[in-house]
Amino acid sequence: MPRPALSCPGCGSSNIVDDALYAQAQLVCVDCGSVVSEGALVDDPVGGSAVSYSWSTAVDKKPCANLIKGLQRVKALCRSLRVHGEIENLSQTNYRQAYQHESFIKVSLQKKEVLAGCCVLVSCRLLNWPITMGTISCLLDADPMVVGAVYQEMVKILNITAPIVNVTDVMEAHSQEYKICSPQVPEEFAANSKDLTKRAVALVELAADSWIITGRRPVPIMMAAIYLAWQSLQPTKHRLKFSLDKFCQIAKVNKHKAALKRITEIKEVLCKLGREIPWVREAVTPDNVVRQVEDILQHRYALLRRALRTHEEALLEECQASCEDSPTDDTAPSEISEPVAQTKNSSSAEQCEPNAERAKRSGDGDADPCTALELHGDTQESQVPATNWGKRMLFAPPCVIHPKKRRMEQPELKDVTGDEEISDSEIDSYIRTPQEARDFALVQKMLSASESEKS
Repeated sequence: MPRPALSCPGCGSSNIVDDALYAQAQLVCVDCGSVVSEGALVDDPVGGSAVSYSWSTAVDKKPCANLIKGLQRVKALCRSLRVHGEIENLSQTNYRQAYQHESFIKVSLQKKEVLAGCCVLVSCRLLNWPITMGTISCLLDADPMVVGAVYQEMVKILNITAPIVNVTDVMEAHSQEYKICSPQVPEEFAANSKDLTKRAVALVELAADSWIITGRRPVPIMMAAIYLAWQSLQPTKHRLKFSLDKFCQIAKVNKHKAALKRITEIKEVLCKLGREIPWVREAVTPDNVVRQVEDILQHRYALLRRALRTHEEALLEECQASCEDSPTDDTAPSEISEPVAQTKNSSSAEQCEPNAERAKRSGDGDADPCTALELHGDTQESQVPATNWGKRMLFAPPCVIHPKKRRMEQPELKDVTGDEEISDSEIDSYIRTPQEARDFALVQKMLSASESEKS
């Protein structure tokens, strides 16, 4: 190829080309054949431009040891959960992507291990394999709060929209963790896995209908449902006396402390429905309600309607009794700003409303006793605090039945100028009693006597 910028020093021709005939590259004049410039082996290596050793070798770069261990951990978790190969491959792909991100590349080994469990969790949810975060925390022996934080960060980094799993969908996968089949436990404590799962799912659905699940963690609720389902399948004396601790020991699962509270709450709901069964003559208590679980679950919708109707009738009778005991004096409309019943008890107001409508339709001049109770002045509203309406309802969310105590705002300290008004109670505290007046006069007399002696 000619080089127009150069010229031959011998003939002055500019027809100069690269001579690649020899090992050393040279610039040669085509017209006279003289060598214009010689190259150097150091400056111009044979075979082209300089290439690094890592680029010239055909061996790929090996992943780091922590990445290999993380992938092995992902595979072990998938094998423990017995998921299919598609979930395992997706979990490993998600782990590789998340591991290379700057948020997880320089973190502790514990967080990388938790990341492996989170990748398995999100892969299971994406491919409709229901599993809970508590199960992953148990397999990793990690804090659920840490697992939740890593899961939220990983989903945000990978831009994954994971579907929300219903607790009833997880029951089948969660019940497989309990080793209570006939080969693993004695025959008197064994239970069929399908029957146990079906009964536990029905108990969880009943807990959802009665607001027990609202705002609660799913694992303790599922443990309570499986424990009660196991007792109700064969309500013998041995099973009824079996505590949750012993049940978890023979089932080879870790016990959750909150499961005891969920058992108590589910038993309370079962008692409320069991008392509505017509053919049950004995008193239904938390000790014997497990024997009625099969009938309660079979007719739970009818029993729910009947229990709500009974509760409404009881509230109506209570309202009528309170209306009869209350004074029936007429109250001027100008003194009424808002019905007290709406702020104190919404259920009582709903029960008193039909009586007020009846009084309006009849055209009587006298007001109904229930309306007279509602039309009390605002003085009672200021004196009597508002009651918790959740305790008046048959079923209510736990946050309503047991509300958290709100912190009282402390008033800001104001500078004392001496011009503030003094209340009557504060003035009364300054007034001396007769004994204090006598003691004060005696002290004054003693002080005056001591001053006279000094003078």
